[in-house]
Amino acid sequence: MPDTTTTPSAPAPRSRVEPDAHSPSLFAHFVLQTANYEAVRDWYLTVLNAQVVYDRHDLCFLTYDDEHHRLAIRHVPGLRPPRPGSWGLHHLAYAYPTLRALLSTYLRLKNQGIRPYWTINHGPTLSFYYRDPDGTQIELQVDNFRTKEEAAAFFHGDDFAVNPVGIKLDPEALIRAYEAGVPEAELARRPPMAPGQTLDDMRPGETPA
Repeated sequence: MPDTTTTPSAPAPRSRVEPDAHSPSLFAHFVLQTANYEAVRDWYLTVLNAQVVYDRHDLCFLTYDDEHHRLAIRHVPGLRPPRPGSWGLHHLAYAYPTLRALLSTYLRLKNQGIRPYWTINHGPTLSFYYRDPDGTQIELQVDNFRTKEEAAAFFHGDDFAVNPVGIKLDPEALIRAYEAGVPEAELARRPPMAPGQTLDDMRPGETPA
């Protein structure tokens, strides 16, 4: 019989790997460690409307989209809170596709006893800030501009130069105006500070809103 065996061909060489500059294709996930495992896990499941991918009760992976996980939480007994004034992470931000989605999320969380400590129109975004059970700050936001280019341009305008913080807003009043049919472009427009107000008046206080 003829020999039908074949010799595997050598793989075709690839081009030389060069030290080119590449940006990441996406932000994949972040990891928290906590001594308050169940409370932190349940908070993120609620706030992000997330699902458990894996949970062995001292380590879990959560996701809210088609990524295999967006957040991991490690249980490390005996951890202590960071000292006030420590450097490091300040907050993480999550964007919603519409103003209605952001307002619906606010109401859903409010009904479960989770309230923002700071609600503000930054100019580029309408943003609601929360603290998780360990004090990590989470921003839920919606873009105020139709395009990323318009939002980027706002940072270089006179309004932002005068007020890089934003204008505090009342989420309940915002919902009433939205339901009354006020155009979303008007709701998104950042008003000027009132006479006598300063940037310190726009910054968050120490107690939840």
